[in-house]
Amino acid sequence: MKRHILAGLVLALLTTAIVLFSGPELQGVALLGAALGGALGLVPDRSPAQRAAGFAVGFVAAWLGYALRAAVLPDAAAGRAIAVLVVVLVCLAVAGLTRGRLPLWSALLGAAAMAGAYEATYAADPSAFLTSSATTATSILLAAGAGFLATSVLGVVVMQDREEERAAESPLFAPVDPPVGEYEGADNHAPARPYAAPRRGLPATRPLDPQPEA
Repeated sequence: MKRHILAGLVLALLTTAIVLFSGPELQGVALLGAALGGALGLVPDRSPAQRAAGFAVGFVAAWLGYALRAAVLPDAAAGRAIAVLVVVLVCLAVAGLTRGRLPLWSALLGAAAMAGAYEATYAADPSAFLTSSATTATSILLAAGAGFLATSVLGVVVMQDREEERAAESPLFAPVDPPVGEYEGADNHAPARPYAAPRRGLPATRPLDPQPEA
């Protein structure tokens, strides 16, 4: 638990330093990037490199979605819906082609990082896509990278802690088999009586011997 607190403190200090010593472009996305990068580092699924690669795939897919909106798609609900569909399908296709080695959830985190940081800027001036998207992408990637570096070393530790918790809880919920034997009363079990097979040549049951009426 101490390592979790230490990583959280490092993440908090890095985010604070980003806000204090950066420009207004980075200040506005510092918390978003650090939070998403921290989550990317904490989830113990695949290696840190594979998680980062999946994040990059989703980030690029979201950037391409904005490029489609700026160049081809109409600035309407239909155009935005098509762009969202393309982004999600790209993330899904990459996760499927890599058979989960680049996890889908990390790609969706990358897409969320780009969309969350850039949607308001794009809506204000779609014609400035090339310049504004580059500035926003650089800012959010710096913040996400800081969060990822601060927490990525804890991925294995989190998995070990969860396994220890499950191992400690499993005896509490394990079913208890009652002793085998003849039940004589509440909380009293007698040993099982051995089964005696009938002797050969003798009937297994006693023949009926009717008695004459008096």
